Amino acid sequence: MSAKQKSIFSIAVIVAALGYFVDIYDLLLFSIIRMPSLESLGLNSDQVKIEGEEILMWQMTGLLIGGIIWGVMGDKKGRLSVLFGSILLYSIANILNGFIQTVEQYKWIRFIAGLGLAGELGAGITLVSELVAKERRGIATSLVAGIGLTGAIAAFIIKENFDWRVCYFIGGGMGLILLLLRVSVFESGMYQQIKDAKVQKGNFLMLFNSKDRLKRYFLNILIGLPTWLVIGLLITFSNEFGKQMGIKEKIDPGKSIMFAYVLISIGDILIGFISQWLKSRKLALYIFYAITILFIVLFFTAQWNGSAAGMYLICAGLGLGTGFWAIFVTMAAEQFGTNLRATATTTVPNMVRGMLAVVILPLFKLLRNYTSYYDAGWITALIIMLLSIFAVIKIKETFGKDLNFIEE
Repeated sequence: MSAKQKSIFSIAVIVAALGYFVDIYDLLLFSIIRMPSLESLGLNSDQVKIEGEEILMWQMTGLLIGGIIWGVMGDKKGRLSVLFGSILLYSIANILNGFIQTVEQYKWIRFIAGLGLAGELGAGITLVSELVAKERRGIATSLVAGIGLTGAIAAFIIKENFDWRVCYFIGGGMGLILLLLRVSVFESGMYQQIKDAKVQKGNFLMLFNSKDRLKRYFLNILIGLPTWLVIGLLITFSNEFGKQMGIKEKIDPGKSIMFAYVLISIGDILIGFISQWLKSRKLALYIFYAITILFIVLFFTAQWNGSAAGMYLICAGLGLGTGFWAIFVTMAAEQFGTNLRATATTTVPNMVRGMLAVVILPLFKLLRNYTSYYDAGWITALIIMLLSIFAVIKIKETFGKDLNFIEE
């Protein structure tokens, strides 16, 4: 592999970052334009809340299923096949999203978009992890995430200036343009070495037929849960929590997401350098978990009869704390051999996203049957954070690990 390919500023890193930018734009777009898009379909405020949760769950379910499909394909057919296929699917889905007329159509198109969005990050991080020198791997993947996450900021700015349907058209158009850049990216050398080898590649069941592999896989999923606890529940529904806490001013969830992602992108770059400085993925995670916990406490205590500005500030702090997405996904790539790496690295973040639909929101809804909206929120947050801290304690350190190995 050439020195240029190993550089943190290689074409693979740049294209992966731009790909993740478009991915995040499309992934967060519904959360940002949820209210105006559903109101334009004739829904009242209660229906916007209920149907908004449902549509988000459909999108996240698509991510969950898509993660498995693209992950397996990434190990069987190569990392680049996923990058091409996934972006084509979600680009077309987002263009179609601009034409929907009913809530049912909205649900199905967001599900299809979720299927496509599931492949981008895992394949990109897998490719970058295998192409960049191991000593600089964490910084390279952090740059991918840090730059890519600004897609949420772009989504908010475009939402402020265009109709919600045009926002979907723009997302689809950016994706199709990105396909042209993919042509310049080369396949991973590590993958090429095992491409024709007589070894099982992309066997999803291998993640479950070994106690050790299952443990590694499950712990990686738990580590990422705080990200979608914060984004999918606390920030997406910050307007609802604000009402519960007596905030009289109108809170725009799109603006909450925008402020959060400004700090998430900064956090994702910082954590790469912090991990490099500490020579540890786990110690860096503990620092960011502590920041997340601090702002979750502030979210539920400092906002009673507060202001919209205060909510946006706390959402920004929550964003900084959950700016560990890059390191979390990099850890997934470092935990598994080349013949199973794309499967693990693509499914783990999508399992986390899917957990919003199958664990976090259902738990929140269940608790609401026994307590208030507010209390259900902080109890859900407490449970998720305890699970994630347990996972970091139990998982093995992967900093500087040589990735040239296979799973038997």
